[in-house]
Amino acid sequence: MSNTSEANGAGYDRTVIPGSTETPAPGRPPVTSVAELEHVALELFTKHGFEETTVDQIAESAGIGRRTFFRYFRSKNDVAWGDFDNQLRGFADAFDAVPRSVPLAAALHACILEFNDFPQEELPWLRRRMTLLLGVPALQAHSTLRYQAWRDVVAAFVARRRGEEAAALVPQVTAHCALGTALSAYEAWLTGSAPLRDLMDRALGTWLSGVLE
Repeated sequence: MSNTSEANGAGYDRTVIPGSTETPAPGRPPVTSVAELEHVALELFTKHGFEETTVDQIAESAGIGRRTFFRYFRSKNDVAWGDFDNQLRGFADAFDAVPRSVPLAAALHACILEFNDFPQEELPWLRRRMTLLLGVPALQAHSTLRYQAWRDVVAAFVARRRGEEAAALVPQVTAHCALGTALSAYEAWLTGSAPLRDLMDRALGTWLSGVLE
C-alpha cells in the first residue's frame, strides 16, 4: 500500500538520480527519477515474474548501473514497495494534523483513505504493485515488516488519543483491523471493476461504523 499523490506529501520520490549516465538499453533513454526506476522494475516483474527478474536486468533496462540502483533501493524486494518509508512519514504527518475535535473513528477513516488515494495515471502501476505484494510468496516475509511499520503509525495515533501506550490492547487491535480492512479493499479492487477509492471508503465505513467513539 503506497500513496503516490504528491498533494498529501506521501507520493513517489521524484528525485533526479545522480550518476545515471550509463548506456541505456536499446530504444530506452536512461531513467531520471526513482519513480521511473520503479516503473521499469514493475514492467519486468509483470513480464518475467518477480523471482525470475534480477537487479542486473532492472538496471540494464533502466539504463543505469548496479551502483546507482543500490543508492535508492536496498534490495529487489524494496522496489516492489516503492518509497514506502517516505510515505509512512506522510501518513504520520496526516494523523498529527488532525484536530483533537475530530472523533477518532472519523480521523482514522480520513487519514487511511487519503493514504490509499492515488492519481488516475498511477493506478495501472499500483495494480501491478499490489498484485505482487499480495500474491508473490517471496515477498511475504519482507511485507510483514512493512505492514508492521504501517500498523505502528495507526497504533501510535490511537494511543495518543486514548492516553495509553501504543502496545496496549485497543491501539493494537485497531491497527490490525485497519490493515485488514485496507487489504480487503485492495483484494476486491484487484478482482473487480469498482474504483479503488470507493471500495476503500466503503470498507472503512463498514469497519468503523459504530465501532470507535
